[in-house]
Amino acid sequence: MEKGLAQLLGQKPAMEVGGLSRNGEKRMKRKDILEKKKAVDEAMKAASSVKDPLVSFSPFCHYDTIGLSVHLKSGRGDKLSSPIKQYIQNLLKVNMEGSYGSEWPAEEKVKRREMVAPEARYIFVHSFPDSGTNEMTALLGTGKTSNTITGARATIVGFVQYRFTIEEDLPVVYVYELQLEPSVQGKGLGRFLMQLIELIACKNSMGAVVLTVQKANFSAMNFYIGKLRYTIASISPSRVNPLIGVDSSYEILCKAFSDEAKAKLEVTSDALSSLLVEEEMKKDKEEEDGRKKQRRRESEK
Repeated sequence: MEKGLAQLLGQKPAMEVGGLSRNGEKRMKRKDILEKKKAVDEAMKAASSVKDPLVSFSPFCHYDTIGLSVHLKSGRGDKLSSPIKQYIQNLLKVNMEGSYGSEWPAEEKVKRREMVAPEARYIFVHSFPDSGTNEMTALLGTGKTSNTITGARATIVGFVQYRFTIEEDLPVVYVYELQLEPSVQGKGLGRFLMQLIELIACKNSMGAVVLTVQKANFSAMNFYIGKLRYTIASISPSRVNPLIGVDSSYEILCKAFSDEAKAKLEVTSDALSSLLVEEEMKKDKEEEDGRKKQRRRESEK
């Protein structure tokens, strides 16, 4: 009776209206998902097709400060010369072996594979001769000057390795490495390079810049979180599973640009503070346990 009356009045039954509405919502949701995926794929394809991202940022291809003058050049993982590969490996060992400790031999193999991947993008930092950056020759122990790598006019003193990739269904720039020789550290060059990476990310419609940092690398953690205002990402082990993640040796940090990326990747300041408190409590407990063991050993003597 209700259905017949509804038809006479030119109305659809409530159940039928509801059914159509649900189907319509499913179709719209599926359409939105497909359109979003298409937009992400197009952004990734467009970003990956750019031969030299630095062309759009010519003012950022030079960095000059007291005692340092550098020029930036782009590179790709599958286009590296043998001397450049060796230089990258040597600098990674000098800068990172201490942070990884006993894990370094295994990690070094991983980094060698990442180094030459076709999707790996590089920004190489070339220092001019009058900058006085020959310290790495002694540190690397190769017996060769850096000039043997790049010719007589300039020396390589650092690099950034990054990729255009997808995290949480979002296109992002993932910074794999930011490595500088000790002689050019502490002069604002690292901050300058990360600002350039952020510009490249925004230019190519990436939602965020993401990177991994060893917890034991306190200077790097302070640099990214304290100075550059990066935050621990939602995909970091300490966020995915705090009980297990607190024992992880690394954190994944991010700086998001779009509202969607902020909602998916960034951790609120309260959550970040909580994580830092947990980490501090863990350190305090380890120190207290160490003191207890020491007292027991002394009492047994």
